[in-house]
Amino acid sequence: MSAATETALGLTERRGAGAKLIKASVYAGLFVVFAGPLLALLVSSFNHVSDPTQLSVIPRRPTLDNFRIAFDHGVLRYLLNSFFVVGFGLLLQVAVSVLAGYALARKVFPLMTLVMVAILATMMLPEEILALPLTLVLGDLPLLHLNLMGTLAGMIVPLGAWAFSILVMTEFMKDVPRELEEAARIDGAGELRIFAQIILPLCKPALGVIGVFGFTMIWDQYLLPLLVATDSSAYTLPLALRIDPVVTPGVVLAASLLALLPSVLVFLFFQRSFARGLTSGALKG
Repeated sequence: MSAATETALGLTERRGAGAKLIKASVYAGLFVVFAGPLLALLVSSFNHVSDPTQLSVIPRRPTLDNFRIAFDHGVLRYLLNSFFVVGFGLLLQVAVSVLAGYALARKVFPLMTLVMVAILATMMLPEEILALPLTLVLGDLPLLHLNLMGTLAGMIVPLGAWAFSILVMTEFMKDVPRELEEAARIDGAGELRIFAQIILPLCKPALGVIGVFGFTMIWDQYLLPLLVATDSSAYTLPLALRIDPVVTPGVVLAASLLALLPSVLVFLFFQRSFARGLTSGALKG
């Protein structure tokens, strides 16, 4: 007879041989579903692949030819373009998010509710709807009258304001005790000092969250580079991954692996801050 224990949710957990076998089967199935495609991508990028529908998780005559051909086709240039866009785009996005979040969380001003509604509304619009207006704006930037089409700057500027990051920073800054701000004002601290030395250091978990999500969002952008880039010299890596009849599927898989690695490394690097940011709201009380 299998032993049974009660879980924290009040459910019954069995520990017998049959229960362990079922658990192992479920875990193995989940591993195949979620890790199988990634493992197939990793292995196939080092294999000679002629048919993209027949990927394998077993290495067969591993070779670096796919990566060599990918670099010969300019994948390094596309990779550098992607890093340039994501680097400056993320810096701009984080700066706008923390400043906007501070204003929305700690200040009261006219039409504040309308501003919040407008920010939320941007999350409900598909990118395809914004494609035509965005193209017109980037073709003749208001006030400055600059044409950003065909430039990497044209891919960076629209990424500056992201509703998700602004809302995360706003909600996190609302939980910072106002007593700290009032004590700092009594000590003679100004607005900038309160923001930089009191509010912002307490928001490091939230910065980890918007950093990881922001990096992934910018790195995976496809429609925006497609609208802005007028020639291949301005392509980012996701845009350059479009199927080229000249190269084999193995070369595309090798380039796809290069496109995947930065997101994985960023998540692993900021994993602790990311986890603290996601759980901080649940731990406050």
